[in-house]
Amino acid sequence: MATPYSGPIPRPTPETRPYWEAAKQHRLLIQRCRDCSEWYFYPRPLCPRCFSRHVEWQPASGRGRLHTFVINHRPPRNFPVPPPFIIGVVELEEGPRLLTNIVGIDPDPSKVKCDMAVEVVFEDLSDEIALPKFRPAQ
Repeated sequence: MATPYSGPIPRPTPETRPYWEAAKQHRLLIQRCRDCSEWYFYPRPLCPRCFSRHVEWQPASGRGRLHTFVINHRPPRNFPVPPPFIIGVVELEEGPRLLTNIVGIDPDPSKVKCDMAVEVVFEDLSDEIALPKFRPAQ
């Protein structure tokens, strides 16, 4: 049996609630502007490109490329994550970049490479919150 998660839990806000509701169902949603078609992340009520309020949540492919990463060797305060672990910025096929954890690969710089193909996986922290993380594409 897995040890229950004991770290901090994200608290959805009105702006982020659709993101977290989808993640709970193991789906990745990001916002897209209906006026200029820009995909963007982090959630906000205005398009960062044209400032339109005509934005909507759209399913993302969950596929992308590792833009950059760091292998962290210091344990994060209040997080039950043993070091070393990989923190990465993933550029989704749709364009936006997400800060996330890279899992499913040894935290070894000879194995983790910028521009490698990745795909989303979800870690259930509780009945209400699942975290999107990324692993090397299968």
